[in-house]
Amino acid sequence: MDGLRQRVEHFLEQRNLVTEVLGALEAKTGVEKRYLAAGAVTLLSLYLLFGYGASLLCNLIGFVYPAYASIKAIESPSKDDDTVWLTYWVVYALFGLAEFFSDLLLSWFPFYYMGKCAFLLFCMAPRPWNGALMLYQRVVRPLFLRHHGAVDRIMNDLSGRALDAAAGITRNVKPSQTPQPKDK
Repeated sequence: MDGLRQRVEHFLEQRNLVTEVLGALEAKTGVEKRYLAAGAVTLLSLYLLFGYGASLLCNLIGFVYPAYASIKAIESPSKDDDTVWLTYWVVYALFGLAEFFSDLLLSWFPFYYMGKCAFLLFCMAPRPWNGALMLYQRVVRPLFLRHHGAVDRIMNDLSGRALDAAAGITRNVKPSQTPQPKDK
C-alpha cells in the first residue's frame, strides 16, 4: 500500500492539468491536494456505483483524456507517444466490440461501470503500469501475428467484391434528365 501512496504523491507533485486544478483548489480552500484528490476519487466512485448516467461518465473518462493525449502525441515530434496511444485505441476498440455483445448481461452487475472505468484507467496509465501495452503484447499481438495473413486475404476479397458491386451499380444507373426552365 505504501507503493501506491508513493505513486500518488509523486503524481501530485508533477505538473499537469489535474495537479494545477487541485493546486488552485488547495489555495482557495486550504485543504491539501491529496485530500482533495481522495475526495474526488471517492465521489467519482460513488457516482459510478449509484449515479444516473454512469455509462456516459465511464465512456467520457475512457474517451476524452485519451483523445486529448492522442492529439498532443500526434503534434509532438516523438513517435513513442504515438505508439502508446495507438495501442490504447486498439485495446479500447476491441473492448468496445466485446462489450457490445456482452453489455446486456454485464450492465446488470452492480459494479460493472466501476470496473469498466478502472479497466480503462488501467489501460491509459503511464508506463510501466500501462494496461493497454500489456494487453497488446500478451493478447492482441500474438493473435494478430498468427492470423493476419488470413485476415488480409479476406479483406482483399471483400474490398474487390465491394468495388465490383459499386462498378455494377454505377453502370446500371442512367443519368437523370434535368428539367429545363420554362420560359415566362
